[in-house]
Amino acid sequence: MNDISRTSIWTAMGRAIGSREPDERVRNPDYLAGELIGPEERALFGDHPLVAAMDKPYEEASQEWEVLMAARLMIPRTRFIDSRLQEAIKDGARQLVILGAGFDTRAYRLKEVLSNARVFEVDHPMTQERKKLRVLQVIAEPPQNLTYIPVDFRNEAFGERLLAAGYRRDQLSFFIWEGVTMYLPADTVHATLKWVCENSPAGSRIVFDYTYEIAIRMIAAADSAPLPPQAKQAIERMRRMTAGEPWIFGVPDRKEEEFMHDLGFRLRKVLGMSSKEAVESYLTRADGSILGKIPGTDPQGYLILEAEVA
Repeated sequence: MNDISRTSIWTAMGRAIGSREPDERVRNPDYLAGELIGPEERALFGDHPLVAAMDKPYEEASQEWEVLMAARLMIPRTRFIDSRLQEAIKDGARQLVILGAGFDTRAYRLKEVLSNARVFEVDHPMTQERKKLRVLQVIAEPPQNLTYIPVDFRNEAFGERLLAAGYRRDQLSFFIWEGVTMYLPADTVHATLKWVCENSPAGSRIVFDYTYEIAIRMIAAADSAPLPPQAKQAIERMRRMTAGEPWIFGVPDRKEEEFMHDLGFRLRKVLGMSSKEAVESYLTRADGSILGKIPGTDPQGYLILEAEVA
């Protein structure tokens, strides 16, 4: 269990809490996330508030600041990716590749949407094996169109494994790279995006979340920043959780279009996770109240984008 990505479990717990939100305008659609996080996965987090929250009613769990922020962060991310994926499938994509899949449930949640597409989940062998075990225990046998591909992104060429598993260069494809780029060296990020561009037909799309170079510098200087005790406690807890997975990569500050263009892509959409657009589209309930009571702000330090092969 020690080699399993803790951040993938944290992410799933955040999605699980958000899936209990009563208002469907705000609710995280990942109703399966909580099923995949069993006692052994929770044990990796000790006394983290998210662990206790998994067994509490939503109204009580969401009173805890760290729990609410985890749920709030995952809602725009999950819903943005889901909507872009569904649009791509309608536009003819016939392959879905999930890079660094973690405890992703789209192959099961969106089974009908993906019925005519091949799905490839690429992830570290240890995390992937644990996820497969939990799927068999609590969901079902994997659908026939799903292929698992074990790869260590830092040390192995994922493209060769993907091609060997049946990925076709001539088919319109959609790539999801969720919660990964920040943890990789810059040359690995560039090489991955370059491979996608060079091995997918024009119009194929990719969605990934990211931060800016300035955010990487700010994280390094967080100890000296004038933050409230609650925020410092959350940062310290996050550091312990990500001790083996530090954030090291950021896109050049506000230069997504140039960054993607240089790698062969055309930028389609950029969304800040706590921007005014994200709050209005994904975090505002029918009665006008905002999940977490934090209005949208600019500029943003954590974002998501969609780009297509030019």
